[in-house]
Amino acid sequence: MASHGEGSDAPVDPMVSQFEKHPISSILIIIAMQTEALPVVNKFQLVENPHSPFPEGVPWVHYHGTYKDITMNLVWPGKDSTLGVDSVGTVSASLVTYASILALRPDLIINAGTAGGFKARGAGIGDVFLISHVAFHDRRIPIPVFDQYGVGSRQTFSTPNLLKALNLKAGKLSTGDSLDMTPKDEESIAANDATVKDMEGAAVAYVADLLKVPAIFVKAVTDIVDGEKPTAEEFLQNLAAVTAALDEAVARIIDFIGGKCLSEL
Repeated sequence: MASHGEGSDAPVDPMVSQFEKHPISSILIIIAMQTEALPVVNKFQLVENPHSPFPEGVPWVHYHGTYKDITMNLVWPGKDSTLGVDSVGTVSASLVTYASILALRPDLIINAGTAGGFKARGAGIGDVFLISHVAFHDRRIPIPVFDQYGVGSRQTFSTPNLLKALNLKAGKLSTGDSLDMTPKDEESIAANDATVKDMEGAAVAYVADLLKVPAIFVKAVTDIVDGEKPTAEEFLQNLAAVTAALDEAVARIIDFIGGKCLSEL
């Protein structure tokens, strides 16, 4: 992916260029919540790895299997050891992405999950977006150049054929560590031109970019941020149904990827 707002004219990384000539053989799916992960695990009949590739004591969970000659790995950050809730947010996402890339060496990362959407930007409950750009909205550093670093705008790995074949919506994603949205967050999200917001995507993108692994982002809308219902209430109300839509989209994406090179996406 191109970093800090670089577009299609940026030099192609030689490592990515080399992989583009070979069929994709290994995919890493990173999902933040167990509710989002298990339908995908069941869909592809993945099994939990009893010999975790991760450091002893971390709650991260690794599922693996094979589908259409593709080695499938799915990792979710597990439950917080103290509070027992899903380890959501950018810190867990960054750590899991880094450790998973080093341990599993994927050809491609898919970050799949739910997100809040903005009706003013055309998002509706259950819509599934293939993300074109990611950025942060809560890393405010009002110093020249550091301000750009804080936003961390990145173009995701381009997949025009996938977008067209599956007829998914395209949009930009803004990431922050809070479920709610402050007025400052709202201002930053608008500046990011985002259609959806989540709590992990830009962090996954940062690590994937750092380690030169192509990554795509699939987000399904559970709640309307600029709507009338409280965000937390609407999120919980729609989580199960929207997760099913997300699961279906991920399955279609994997089917499309089968047998193709990165350059054919």
